[in-house]
Amino acid sequence: MDIEFNKNEDVNKQSVYELKTRLKKIYKGGGEKSAAKQKEKGKMLVRERIAYLIDKESKFLEIGAFAAEDMYAEQGGCPSAGVVCGIGYVSGRQCMIVANDATVKAGAWFPMTAKKNLRAQEIAMENRLPVIYLVDSAGVYLPMQDEIFPDKEHFGRMFRNNALMSSDGIVQIAAIMGSCVAGGAYLPIMSDEAMIVDGTGSVFLAGSYLVKSAIGEEVDNEALGGATTHCEISGVTDYKHPNDQACLDSIRNIMSKMGAPQVAGFDRIKPGLPKFEEDEIYGILPENREKPYDMLDIIHRLVDDSDFEEYKKLYGQSIICGLGRIDGWAVGIVANQRKVVKSKKGEMQFGGVIYSDSADKATRFIMNCNQKKIPLVFLQDVTGFMVGSRSEHGGIIKDGAKMVNAVANSVVPKFTIVIGNSYGAGNYAMCGKAYDPRLIYAWPSAKIAVMGGAQAAKVLLQIQEASLKTKGETITAEKEAALLKEITDRYNSQTTPYYAASRLWVDGIIDPKDTRQVISMGIEAANQSPIKRQFNVGVIQT
Repeated sequence: MDIEFNKNEDVNKQSVYELKTRLKKIYKGGGEKSAAKQKEKGKMLVRERIAYLIDKESKFLEIGAFAAEDMYAEQGGCPSAGVVCGIGYVSGRQCMIVANDATVKAGAWFPMTAKKNLRAQEIAMENRLPVIYLVDSAGVYLPMQDEIFPDKEHFGRMFRNNALMSSDGIVQIAAIMGSCVAGGAYLPIMSDEAMIVDGTGSVFLAGSYLVKSAIGEEVDNEALGGATTHCEISGVTDYKHPNDQACLDSIRNIMSKMGAPQVAGFDRIKPGLPKFEEDEIYGILPENREKPYDMLDIIHRLVDDSDFEEYKKLYGQSIICGLGRIDGWAVGIVANQRKVVKSKKGEMQFGGVIYSDSADKATRFIMNCNQKKIPLVFLQDVTGFMVGSRSEHGGIIKDGAKMVNAVANSVVPKFTIVIGNSYGAGNYAMCGKAYDPRLIYAWPSAKIAVMGGAQAAKVLLQIQEASLKTKGETITAEKEAALLKEITDRYNSQTTPYYAASRLWVDGIIDPKDTRQVISMGIEAANQSPIKRQFNVGVIQT
C-alpha cells in the first residue's frame, strides 16, 4: 500500500466532490421560486432548453459556469452571471450556445454577464462556430449601468461582434423566448435569423411603462412587441412558434441544413484510451502544491495509448515537450516538470521553475509545432522563472522573452490546463489567459497568482509593518503573527481556481478526468477555422 498515493487520492477526490457540489448549486440558478414562476408562464428553464436543443447523448462543454461566483452579494448574487454558455452539438454541428437564465434577476445583464457573453463570442469568432442565442432578458441591470454600458468591452461590444460575425460568414440564429428589451433587442435582430415564441417572447426598444412616460401612449407589451406584432406587422422576426419546444425544433431543423465548414486540417486518427488508468491522476498529484512529482506520470494518463514522443528529453528538463495524441488529435504538449532534475552541467534544477535551457527548448518546440501545424497543449504547474545572479548573468530574461514571443505569435490553436501553480511570468510563458488560448480550464488543485502565498504574505507584511511604524505603532510578536495570518488567508483566498473562474480568468474548473474531452472538443472547434496568418516571431533576443 502506498500511503502517500492514497492520501493524495483522498484529497483530490474530495476536491472533485466539492467541485460537483458547487456546480449543482449553480445549476439551480435563481432558485426554486424563480424557476416556478417561469414554469407558470409555460416556459422551459434555461438548462432544460439547452438539453432539449442539443443532440441526445452528446457532450456540452460549459464556459464560465462559475462566472460571478461570490460576487454582487449586495444585489443578491448572480449565479453563473445569469447566462449559460457553452459548446454543444445541434443536428451534428458543433456550435456556441448562449442562453439567458431568466430565474436570475429576470436575466438582467450584470458586468460579468457582458464579460461572459463576450468570451463566448470570442470563442465562436476564433473557431468560426455558429452561434445560437436563446434570449430571455430584462436588459441591463440599471443600478450598475455605469459598469456595463459605455466602455469598449461592455454591452455594446456584443452587437459590434454580431455585425462582424455576420460579415465574416459565421452563422447566428436567435430565439426570443422571453423579454428582450432596449439595447438588448439588437442582439437577436442583428443575428442572421430571429424567431419568437408566441405569448412569452417580446422585443422592443422601450417597454409600455417607458413609452407612456416618454410619449404618453398607452399600449401593452404584447401589442407593442409580441410575436404577432413582429411576425405579421413589423417583419422584425422571421419565425413565430407556439412554445419553447417548437422554437427549439425549428433551430435544429435550420442547423441540419447548413453546409459543411472548411477545415484547418489538424491530424486525427482513431482515438485510443491511455494505457495507464486516468483515475490514478488523483493519487499522483500531491495534496501539497510544494511537493514534487513527475509530470510524465500525468501526461501518460492523458495521451492516447500513453504514447508520448519526448522532444530534447535530456536537455532543459524542467520543461517537458513532446508529441502525442488526445482523443485521436495530434498535439504538441508543453508541461512543467515538477520533480527536481540535475542537468549534465551538474546544476540541480527545482521542479516547476523555468530555467534558460528549458525556455530555449520550449521556444524551439513551439516553433516546430507551428511549422508542422500541430495544436499546442500547455499543462501548467509553474512557480516562475529562475532568479538570482547566476540566472541573470546567464540571460534568463532574454531566454524567457523568446518563449513568451513564440507563445504570443503562435498561429496554431493553443489550449491551457492549469494543473497546479500558475505564478508570475510563468503564467505568461505557459500560455495564460493573456496569450489567447482557445480554451483555458483549471483543475481544483490550481493556484493562480503573481507569486506563492507564503512569499507574497511576507512581502505584504513588511509593507504593512512599515506603514504602522510610521504611525508610531509598536509591532509585538503576537500582532505580527496575527497580521501575517490575516494577510496570508486573504491572499490565499484570491489564488483559488474558484476566484479565477468567477472572474473568467479561466473558462471553468474541471475534474482531471474530463481533460481529454475538453481538449478534444476544443481542437474539433478549432479545426473549423483554417489558419490564415503566417507564423512569424518577429525580432527576438538571441
